[in-house]
Amino acid sequence: MFLVASIVVFVIYFANVALGAFASSAFLGDTNEMLVLFAASILFVIAILKREADRKNNDGNETV
Repeated sequence: MFLVASIVVFVIYFANVALGAFASSAFLGDTNEMLVLFAASILFVIAILKREADRKNNDGNETV
């Protein structure tokens, strides 16, 4: 869920950068662009940490 949210937010950031570069019509200002990229980064870190915690829980529960 967090990984999908991170991808969606990053696509918004990328669309803003692409529109600014090719069409000179970026819809986010500098501060908003920074906040969107920051949100994508935070969501990505949360997704990776949750996945790592799930993997550690699954590895620790195995009995041989």
